[in-house]
Amino acid sequence: MSVISGWGEFIESLRSLPERMLAKLPEHQRGDPQVQQEVGRLALEALACSTLDALGADPDHPAFVPQIGQVLNVGQPNADTVYRVARVSPDGVYRLRGRRGSLRMFNVSQAPPTPGEPGFRPDGGPAPSHDFNALQVDDRGCFDVILSSEPPAGHEVDWWKLEPTTSRLLLRMVSADWGREQDPTLSIERLDRPVARARPTAAELEARLRGLPGAIDFIGLLFVDHVEALQRDGYVNKVKMFDLSQIGGLTGQFYYEGTYDLRDDEALIVEVTVPARCLYRSLILTNGLYETTDWYNNHSSLNDAQAKPDADGVLRIVVSAVDPGVANWLDTAGHAQGLIQGRWFDCDSQPLPSVRKVAVADVRKHLPAETPTISPDGRERMIRERRAALAQRPLW
Repeated sequence: MSVISGWGEFIESLRSLPERMLAKLPEHQRGDPQVQQEVGRLALEALACSTLDALGADPDHPAFVPQIGQVLNVGQPNADTVYRVARVSPDGVYRLRGRRGSLRMFNVSQAPPTPGEPGFRPDGGPAPSHDFNALQVDDRGCFDVILSSEPPAGHEVDWWKLEPTTSRLLLRMVSADWGREQDPTLSIERLDRPVARARPTAAELEARLRGLPGAIDFIGLLFVDHVEALQRDGYVNKVKMFDLSQIGGLTGQFYYEGTYDLRDDEALIVEVTVPARCLYRSLILTNGLYETTDWYNNHSSLNDAQAKPDADGVLRIVVSAVDPGVANWLDTAGHAQGLIQGRWFDCDSQPLPSVRKVAVADVRKHLPAETPTISPDGRERMIRERRAALAQRPLW
């Protein structure tokens, strides 16, 4: 038995997590050594992101810490988004400031407690979000905003209302043109507490430790069988709308998704007429456990800066294991089964794409004649440029 109060319970919960995750999958996946190790990786990702959150969980001295992404690949992170999270108290007064940069989407959402945390409500509803791009900036492009339950005295600065149910802030920095757009900077501080930080008490540290099993379970178990559930419901090689508003989805963003099941000689052609007005759109792939397919080293994500519609206004994207030699291609990267997920943000419509399965050899028969060809060397250069642009963004 550990002399550190709460440590033994933490370890025991962690010990059983992979088995509990595997239990949500069908038998043929539970017995697959490849899937078993991928579940182990997913459990580590859940552990890592939850631990970072717990280590930074000081509403009196908050910091934006990494949440999910390329390394912490849990909950299907969007390839274009840098995600961070900061703990806050609903009765606090917080100052957020920094340089705005040039991203089209730079926002923060207020989130309530998650399952297992004090104050959790299953009917919490969509989280309110705030747009940094709507703030005033000075001649250096810097913003300064107060987040609190009541406006500051005199209300001479930008202000956002802090909701009474908020326990954390979820930050999203979304870039479409990775190599050209400038990422913002951001700091957060609490103004109604002393600036110096006292030594955390044993009770505070124990509370964080005891809260970890529930947090890890929540994220580790949440989506592990999501792809399998869609397959059971018949959404194979077709898509449907997906509502994320109750679990942290961004207000104003609409999602669609469906699974794919492809042999190496097969491809899907995803077709949709692009809305006349749309601030941002993207299409990504995930593996069978809902981890986003590695977009740093594969051509497995496309946004509006990377995938252009054809002359008729229709966006056509090919999903396959074999490169069809066209620009709008999503590489399944060794995953014969997985998921397709799209996002529309601030668009005048939310169309649902059609999906057709064809032979890879016949892909060009289903595309406009003017569709340009990309050679294998051209594709390699394209992926290397993608990776270099991503590597020069913040990892988290």
